[in-house]
Amino acid sequence: MLSVALRTLRTRRVTFLGSFVALSLGVALLTVTGLALASSLDAPDRAPERFAAAAVVVRGQDTLRVPTPIGDRTQELAQPRAVPAGTVSKLEKLGRVVQDRSFAVRAEGRPGALVGHPWSTAAFAPYGIDAGRAPRTADEVVVTGGWAEPGERVRTDRGTVRVVGTVPDRGFEDAVFYTDARAARLSPLSVQLVVDADATAVRNAVRGNPGVRVLTGDDRRYADADPDRDSEALTAANSLFGTAGGVTTFVSVFVVASTFAFAVAQRQREFGLLRTAGATPGQIRRMVLAEALGIGVLASTAGCVLGSYGAPHLAAWVVDGGLAPAWFTIGDHTWPYHMAFWTGLLVALCGVTAASWRAGRTGPAQALHEASVDTRTMTWGRWLFGTGLLLTALVTLGIALADDPGDLLHRKTYVTRPMLLITAVALLAPVLVRPLTRLSAWLPGAAGMLVRENAAAGLRRTAALAAPVLVTVALTGSLLGATATLNEAKVTETRERTTAAFVVTAPDGAGFDARTVERLRAVPGAEVSPTSSSTVYVLEEDMAFLKSDARAADPEALAATTRLPLAAGRVSGLDDGSIIVNEEWERHSVGRSVRVWLGDGTKRTLRIAAVMATGTGDNGVYVTPANAPGASVDRVDVALADGADTGAVAAGLHEAVRAAGGQVLGKDEWVAAVSPKSDPPTRLGLLLVLGIALLYTGISLVNTMVMATSDRVRDLAVLRLAGATHGQVLRLVGAESLMVVVAGALLGLVVAGVNLAGMWAALGLLSVRPTLGLPWATIGVVVAACAFLAVLASVVPAGLALRRRAVELAGLRE
Repeated sequence: MLSVALRTLRTRRVTFLGSFVALSLGVALLTVTGLALASSLDAPDRAPERFAAAAVVVRGQDTLRVPTPIGDRTQELAQPRAVPAGTVSKLEKLGRVVQDRSFAVRAEGRPGALVGHPWSTAAFAPYGIDAGRAPRTADEVVVTGGWAEPGERVRTDRGTVRVVGTVPDRGFEDAVFYTDARAARLSPLSVQLVVDADATAVRNAVRGNPGVRVLTGDDRRYADADPDRDSEALTAANSLFGTAGGVTTFVSVFVVASTFAFAVAQRQREFGLLRTAGATPGQIRRMVLAEALGIGVLASTAGCVLGSYGAPHLAAWVVDGGLAPAWFTIGDHTWPYHMAFWTGLLVALCGVTAASWRAGRTGPAQALHEASVDTRTMTWGRWLFGTGLLLTALVTLGIALADDPGDLLHRKTYVTRPMLLITAVALLAPVLVRPLTRLSAWLPGAAGMLVRENAAAGLRRTAALAAPVLVTVALTGSLLGATATLNEAKVTETRERTTAAFVVTAPDGAGFDARTVERLRAVPGAEVSPTSSSTVYVLEEDMAFLKSDARAADPEALAATTRLPLAAGRVSGLDDGSIIVNEEWERHSVGRSVRVWLGDGTKRTLRIAAVMATGTGDNGVYVTPANAPGASVDRVDVALADGADTGAVAAGLHEAVRAAGGQVLGKDEWVAAVSPKSDPPTRLGLLLVLGIALLYTGISLVNTMVMATSDRVRDLAVLRLAGATHGQVLRLVGAESLMVVVAGALLGLVVAGVNLAGMWAALGLLSVRPTLGLPWATIGVVVAACAFLAVLASVVPAGLALRRRAVELAGLRE
């Protein structure tokens, strides 16, 4: 049978070429995403930047460590502590001590991320004057990057300053250096300092101060701003590639298995002839598996080679799109090749196994009969697995709604859940396609009858052709629809919570000083509610040490400008001894006490004054300013007093924050500004995940259409002999392709609808009034693209085949 298999590979070139293309592209995608995922596991060690020339850096406590029965749990402090004054005195006896102070600076028309430092710290980078001189008075500064020249006066939120010198840009910050005295007044708190002394002596001096760290060598990078930015960016990239890899694996396995099974199903007449010639069922099965093994090895090898060329292009694309750090490249890893190769080979073998067993079980006469009309398209295996997966999807959805509806809002859930439904519907497709094709065949007369009957006679072919459209529409509707629905829910939450007429925000990385807040309070007709961003930590179940975003606010002013989604309690109950939590907390009953740690690590026991609904998961907690030490006001909600003029209040607010560089937004502008849809990297990441899947399914659709059309040359020739013109036959082929696309699109819409209905129900249970965001425009484009590709991939091969005489085509033998 091996020789027969080899001859079959030559005679059925189109069928086997289609299987080869599907598998090689699938393996290539697995290789690309596997290499990207492997390369995103480790970040390179970053060298010190601001303190590369410093001897020793001493940093105050910046980590909160809490013992638990299963070991210590740690979190980074939102407000790091300064080095204790007594310890500083000891260090000054060892050598020169330089206090480091960093603070945000905003200047009109200048780089948006300016950071201020004392001039004495410039030598530790090291920075050297390349023009002008060092600052000597409070209004003099030295700047980096060449954005200002010596002698130029610059208006900043820290006052108007005169640039007296410049230093070369070192690539990691846009700095403004003040005199040490001026920097101390602008930023009294210093969380780290540089000591010119022996490291061992410094460690001895800080001994007994929990959390105080002595940084030397490469560890000095922990004194830089955001030292973990590389690992954080890589974690985000890892999550992206993991999601893309999961979707790619599902789509490629789905398509490859479907293609190989369809290729075997096309050959029923051939198997019948072999059975008539005396071949045993076992021989046919071994022949089919040998063919799949040969194609699998060649296609998987080709896919690995193709993937090795594609992975660097993917890495460059994600770097250009801001989805990965600038240094991200594809590393030298081997396991993705093994994973992709063996997965491809295994899928190829599994894809033909069930079909080969069915082919081996049929008798010669049955095989010849089934070559024209599909009578037993649903085997017990398809019924069992299809029904089982469908029930599993629906039951798990019901359990999630009853037990933890918030889990349905997580990306890993709404990305993976559609796959279960897609597989179930694909297995049941032969049953579902028949009524859909009858509804979709809109052509009247003989043409409509032929379209309907051809689809009914070849249900396996119709289901196989509809499968790529099904997965394309289902993924597009489910993923884009889920993000659109969730984003709309978050926008709804923000809109319903905000009752203020204006929201004033501080520059990025900065806060408003007390004078600016007082100017805002003094605006006639404005009722202001200043709030600060902070953090609260809580230990739940004696094991999970969790971090919650917090806002510090005066309860009376907060109630006037914000409508919190309270499930119990009152905002007015908030005081210095209490906290407002949400239902996600382990303890969320009004009146109960909860042990927390504040943003600077201070341990407190607070009473729960009110409980907010879970919502979309971004509700956080609320405390008073007394429980947010070190947090500066970064947002001011402004309500209008009775009879106040909106325009006059807006003008007054703009004038009050002009020097501080704040931004005044109306309610609608604020809601739009904080909308999740305004995050380009998130959209780009989702497009990457979908783009990979949709590109592959598009190619698969073309591939499957070509395979199916090449197998129907004799049928088309019979139509020509029956009197149909060349154009009529091609129009019929095109109509059948459109009908299959419509059927697949309808099934995909059903899958997307079920998934979005689950998310809609979950949001309702979480006290959010949701609006389903099915992306009709995108789905329309996807369906139109599928229709174009399907018609092109069926009409062109049919047209080329019909160039020969119909009598010759009708007399061909396989």
